[in-house]
Amino acid sequence: MSPDVSAAVEEVYRAEWGRVVATLIGMLGGDFDLAEETAQEAFTAAVTQWQQTGIPEYPRAWIISTARHKAIDRIRRKSRFEEELEPRLEQGTLDVSVAPEVYNGEIPDDRLRLIFTCCHPALALDAQIALTLRSLCGLETEEIARAFLVPVPTMAQRLVRAKSKIRDARIPYVVPETREMAERLDAVLHVIYLVFNEGYSASSGESITRADLSAEAIRLGRIVVDLQPSAEAFGLLALMLLHESRRAARTSADGELILLDDQDRSLWNRDQIAEGVAFVERALVSRRPGPYALQAAIAAVHANASTPAATDWPQIVALYDVLARISPSPIVELNRAVAVAMRDGAGAGLALVDDLLERGGLENYYLAHSARADLCRRLGRKVEARAAYQRALALTQQGPEQRFLQKRLAELSLVI
Repeated sequence: MSPDVSAAVEEVYRAEWGRVVATLIGMLGGDFDLAEETAQEAFTAAVTQWQQTGIPEYPRAWIISTARHKAIDRIRRKSRFEEELEPRLEQGTLDVSVAPEVYNGEIPDDRLRLIFTCCHPALALDAQIALTLRSLCGLETEEIARAFLVPVPTMAQRLVRAKSKIRDARIPYVVPETREMAERLDAVLHVIYLVFNEGYSASSGESITRADLSAEAIRLGRIVVDLQPSAEAFGLLALMLLHESRRAARTSADGELILLDDQDRSLWNRDQIAEGVAFVERALVSRRPGPYALQAAIAAVHANASTPAATDWPQIVALYDVLARISPSPIVELNRAVAVAMRDGAGAGLALVDDLLERGGLENYYLAHSARADLCRRLGRKVEARAAYQRALALTQQGPEQRFLQKRLAELSLVI
């Protein structure tokens, strides 16, 4: 296969999967499975056909048209009555010689429209989020399961139940009216945040980040702020901008991981920091900040520190105290424990981490074991540090993180 064709198919897949699936779901009467399956078949067909005919001028239109025709073939094979075709294919034939139409409804973006549609209140919140991540971002079930810290079979069942609920309850694939958007906002923000997290710290592979997903999440966050200018929408956009500002400093020239304290802060994007801090201030005006606003405030403290030593750790711990009260979770407590270790010493942080691991819920979360390893290393407890690093290494599937942990293990040079 030509490298140009291979790269083109991959680029279209990464950039356009969500839009392709969103369009097909609308065409196919809300059939998520058929939309995803035929989209995948169309991308597979592109690999060989573009090699023969060349890369089309409008690749997304080609993918959608090909997937649509594959869907028609499937429906014809399965349906006893020809008239069933028409109500399921309301859009008509797509012309692949022109650019696809842009959705012009109340929500000015078809991918965001898909998020709001998936986040229907009739579905459980975790099902809303999982379904959107699968449909919009094309994340595999394994990746979504890792984001939720649940076994893969559990997540697979949630996805099946969500799609069955949409089919059996005849939940329409429609754009919610403005007054209905607010009740779906929490789920929508959560979805966008998980998309950003997968882009900011990819769950697997040889790259630490996926810039395409981070950029997509920030773009969607800006649209949500325009549609629903709430404190939490401001907070989420601020949080994403502040984290994204550190992208250039997070990896070395050869793609290796660089921890926060070791980053060259001159590489941080000051424009994104300024914009993020401004959104933090808007989010905190309500005086009843939500989880995203508080996390953004924590990120702003880091962003405003000129050096690691200048970081205001007491302020960060205080913000985590509030966050733990209004949105308790094992991960929030883990992050607070790390902050306590920076404020009060490694021993104080280790006690909190050990208590968290003993309570359960983080036993398969590699960052918990990595944090414990680092604290044991700082305390000179090399045997425990080595065991914790090995546990973390066994749990991570990202190449740069694996190499970082292997480097830490080599540096311990244990003398037993």
